[in-house]
Amino acid sequence: MKEKREATQDGAILYDESLGLHAHSGLFEPTFWQSQGAELSEEGPSRGRALFIRQGQHRWVLKHYYRGGWAAHLSNDRYLWTGESRVRSFREWRMLAHLHNQDLPVPRPVAAAYCRRAATYTSDLISARIRGATTLSERLLEDPATDMPWAVIGRTLKRFHLAGACHPDLNAHNILLDEDGGVHLLDFDKGRIRRQGPWCMANLSRLQRSLAKLDRERSTTHGSEGWNTLFEGYKQGGRK
Repeated sequence: MKEKREATQDGAILYDESLGLHAHSGLFEPTFWQSQGAELSEEGPSRGRALFIRQGQHRWVLKHYYRGGWAAHLSNDRYLWTGESRVRSFREWRMLAHLHNQDLPVPRPVAAAYCRRAATYTSDLISARIRGATTLSERLLEDPATDMPWAVIGRTLKRFHLAGACHPDLNAHNILLDEDGGVHLLDFDKGRIRRQGPWCMANLSRLQRSLAKLDRERSTTHGSEGWNTLFEGYKQGGRK
C-alpha cells in the first residue's frame, strides 16, 4: 500500500495510490455513485451508517462517522477539530493500512476524507468489502445451530494482540465471519498499537460481555457456550 494525501476545498483525502484511484470528494457521496450506475445497498447492523457499493470489479463499503452517547445530542456527525492527525477516518485508514501490511485480517482501506467547518469536521471512510461475510452477532441470530468457528476466532484475536493491535470496543458486531471460515475485525477508529499488557485481557472481557448481553437479549446461551472454546483457541497462540 502507498499512502497519498490530496487537499480538497474544505479538507483532505487520504488514499492508497497503488490502487490507481482517482481521488475526489465525490467518492464519498452516494449521489456520485448513483450517477455512475453503481448498485447501492444498506445491510446489517450498520444500516444508515454504511453504504455498500458495487460497480464493476469494485466491492466497497462507504462509512460515515456518527457520534454516539451524550455527544450525539449536540451533533450527530460533527466532531471537534483537534488536528488532522486525529481525524477519525484518517486514524482508522492508517490503522487498517498498518494491520493489512502485517497480513492481519482486516478490510483493506481504500480512501478516507474529512470536511472541516470552523472548529468541527465530518469524516468518511471507504474500505474493501469482505465478500460473503456476516458479523458474529448476525451469525448467532440467523443460524446458531451451525458449527461456529470459536477456536478460529480466539486464535485470530491472539494474532492481533501479538501484533500489539488494541481494539478497545471489541464486540460481536465488529467480528466478521466470511464464507470460507475466515475471521476479520472491523471498526478500528479507536484502535491503536500498544505494547502487550493487561489491555489484552480487557479486550477479551469486553467481547465476553458483548456475547453475554446478546444471550440475555435473545434468551439464548449460544455465546456463553462458545466462550470456553474461543478462549482455548486464544491460548493456543496466533496461528492462522
